[in-house]
Amino acid sequence: METLNGRIALVTGGNRGIGAAVSLALAKGGCDVAVNFRARAEDAEKTCAEIRKLRQHALAIQADVSKAVEVKQMVARIQQELGTVSILVNNAGMMRPRKPEEITEADWDEHIDVNLKSAFLVTQEVLPRMREQHWGRIINISSVAAQIGGVVGPHYAAAKAGMLGLARAYAHVLAKERITANSIAPALIDTEMVRSNPRANPDLIPVGRFGTAEEVAAIVVMLVQNGYISGQTINANGGWYMS
Repeated sequence: METLNGRIALVTGGNRGIGAAVSLALAKGGCDVAVNFRARAEDAEKTCAEIRKLRQHALAIQADVSKAVEVKQMVARIQQELGTVSILVNNAGMMRPRKPEEITEADWDEHIDVNLKSAFLVTQEVLPRMREQHWGRIINISSVAAQIGGVVGPHYAAAKAGMLGLARAYAHVLAKERITANSIAPALIDTEMVRSNPRANPDLIPVGRFGTAEEVAAIVVMLVQNGYISGQTINANGGWYMS
């Protein structure tokens, strides 16, 4: 198993929910962590404070990761203040539940930009240095919606499905460079985002409950430590989708 000690991790949308749990789990494993956020800076600072209690370095860094200019500035600052990013968790995302007939072009563009384009932009920006050091981990936080359609809408499902293809493409190209790329497809994790969705119901889940952010974070740590798993989608969904 690979060690996390001394690695630099970037978690997009790392200030709350799954992102915060992932940031803390990586710090417990020995990583310094850049906690990206678009809004709610106070949440990012709280997460960083918890990381520093673990005697790891933390950087709260604001950027809209769906915008290339802001991504470049973010990664440059992380490089300067923490070092080279070798672990990337593409967690930034959003959802606005819509019925198919309600989805507008603006809804579509927003979901593609925030959920999918952001993962592409950030990966492209950190990848050159991963390749220079011949080691890296790319993990996309997708959704069970990519596999079954989910309860949010086609716009969300399509964006999250794109994240699965993106990870597989990177995994194929980078396999011989000690860089892995995988996805996690959670279902109805007990976060503010899920609780705000009136369609989210634990009765949809065979195990009968929402998942926890910590359960997803544990999978992230496993994928970082394992150099033989690549191009895979790990289903953390309580049995809602089985493969």
